[in-house]
Amino acid sequence: MASAIHGNYITHLAVSLNEAEEQELQAQGFKIIYGDLNKGALGKFIYIWYKKEDGAPPITRIQVTFNDDMAVGLRAAEYTKIDKDLSAGAAGDHIYLWYFSGGTGYDIPIVDIYVTKDAKDEGRMFSSGWERLACDLNRGNAGNYVHAWVKRARQTYICDVTATDSYESDMKLFEDGYIRVDEDTNRGAGGEYIFIWYRQTADPERALSDLKISTDESEQWEPQQQNYERVSVDLNEGTIGDEVYLWYKQGGINPIKAITVLVNPAAVQWYKQAGVKVIETSLNSLNLGKTVYLCFYQ
Repeated sequence: MASAIHGNYITHLAVSLNEAEEQELQAQGFKIIYGDLNKGALGKFIYIWYKKEDGAPPITRIQVTFNDDMAVGLRAAEYTKIDKDLSAGAAGDHIYLWYFSGGTGYDIPIVDIYVTKDAKDEGRMFSSGWERLACDLNRGNAGNYVHAWVKRARQTYICDVTATDSYESDMKLFEDGYIRVDEDTNRGAGGEYIFIWYRQTADPERALSDLKISTDESEQWEPQQQNYERVSVDLNEGTIGDEVYLWYKQGGINPIKAITVLVNPAAVQWYKQAGVKVIETSLNSLNLGKTVYLCFYQ
């Protein structure tokens, strides 16, 4: 695993693409997060850097973009873009980090950052209080699955989920405290770009207690009878596959602490071994796209 950091709130983030930039950031008081973001992709050695500055507002949300449309809502909601392509020198998507300082009643400061480059590390990270940025920072190339992780100042729980099949409501969702799960549930299927979103709370009594996925009408009967609520967006919208819906239940004795999606099939066993619930019904059900699984930890 890469090295973690501990202490007060993170207030500044940066990215280096070469040794000269590394030296410049070090001179400015930044600390490196070891873990090459281009691992296995034959591109540049790329690193995330952080700084903790007394009196500066804490960073509370970090997002990733892999296309230009994803950036529009972030920019409108006054996120800060780190204008360094995390795939520089390699094939694949153009990947950028964005961060937000300050926040709503749903925002809790980030105190630690981590980078993993191996699926076997992910399950225990996810089950030990770390929040995973869903987008593979090597997305679209043949390198390792590389993920950034954050830890917050106190334990958080998932209190709301929703989904979008267009970018029109992105700004409003960001302004309302939502975090976008930055991986398309329709990945490779040729449909709309579909994203799941969530909000967090520090109060376990406000948390969701379960999630389900349905792929046909017969699978919708059970969650309806058990008072689950359905997210209105078809997670397979625009494809030849099934209608796929996310269902959630509010309240209960096992609050959900974290959710994400998996596109790396090798990661599933490690998440399950760590006690993470992986819903092994693909969000790309019966189409030609990648297998995408939703998972959550209680």
